[in-house]
Amino acid sequence: MSEQLSRFDAWIDEGGPSALVSKEYLEPVAGQGAVIFPPTFAPPEDKRKEPAGYIIDRDGDRSVCLIDSVGSQANRLEPLFKQKEFEQLVPQVRIKVKDRVVNLLDVGHRAADSLVRSTKLAADLEKAFLRCAAGDPLSLAKIAPTTLVFGAWDSRGSLTKIPRLIDSTIRAFQVDKLNRAAQYHASLTNDEVAEMLQTDVQKDHKPLSKAGFLDAPSGRTHGGVIARGDIVRTTVLNLTALRSLGEPADDGQRVLRRYILGLCLIVACAPIDLYLRQGCLLVRAAEPPENTAAKPFESNLVYRDGRRKEFQVVFDEVLAFARGAAHAFVVGPSCEVEFDSKAAKELVKKAAKEKEDAR
Repeated sequence: MSEQLSRFDAWIDEGGPSALVSKEYLEPVAGQGAVIFPPTFAPPEDKRKEPAGYIIDRDGDRSVCLIDSVGSQANRLEPLFKQKEFEQLVPQVRIKVKDRVVNLLDVGHRAADSLVRSTKLAADLEKAFLRCAAGDPLSLAKIAPTTLVFGAWDSRGSLTKIPRLIDSTIRAFQVDKLNRAAQYHASLTNDEVAEMLQTDVQKDHKPLSKAGFLDAPSGRTHGGVIARGDIVRTTVLNLTALRSLGEPADDGQRVLRRYILGLCLIVACAPIDLYLRQGCLLVRAAEPPENTAAKPFESNLVYRDGRRKEFQVVFDEVLAFARGAAHAFVVGPSCEVEFDSKAAKELVKKAAKEKEDAR
């Protein structure tokens, strides 16, 4: 067991590799060249009147389209630890909101989220963030270790910023943007609507249309993209930032680093379904893309001098390491806490006062 736990110590000690970089080459479930739908984003502040659109950057003949952002990937990956195979690796903190229970792993801002800060955990989390800022992440790792993995900014409390250790994005290259339109045909004719509802169709056109009784054409809108080049999911495990967690000579901090590394490796290496949104279901490319010499999946340790060393991912070994590291660390207790409306109102009151003071 000790040999298994120490197998990645060269990664967490000073002078170790800068990062583990993985690239997974993907294709639409319907095959290469099929249409996929990227996310749409609101326009910039100075162009608020423009509609939401895709993020496609062009440089001459080259184009790159964002298929899934860093934040979106984090929100998809963090709930991995709710799965039966991984749930014992982290505390399961659940917040009860009336008849609904929300797992902390589903909360967008993690330990810094207003939802969890509106519970009896608020004081402990405040102390944990402050200790983390002072160089001791142990308390935070006991309550919300995935906050150390995916990062957070405690903007409404201690103002502590936790760097992201896992950075994952999906981008498509050499894309062609498509448009689409639609036409809804109502079940009744206009004359039938007028007769059955005793209404003037022309006068009441808008409410009748909104209720679904009239034909409704849909104007031209986004119709997805076709990737002529690669679709690549790139995941970076920042080992340099991980080594900032405590002093390496401290055995307790070594145990902590191993634990957090184990969680990071689960996130970086676990096979996941990539159903990103309606019209965007991706799978690993069966064969390397024609225009690259890459494998469908490749992972390399990258050193500060630019050296790259292939890392063969054997997920069973990664999982065994993560479990052993979690056992040695002693995972913090799971709990269920109540959402406190009074505490939430205090947070709102504090935010309002800060906004007023800033004027």
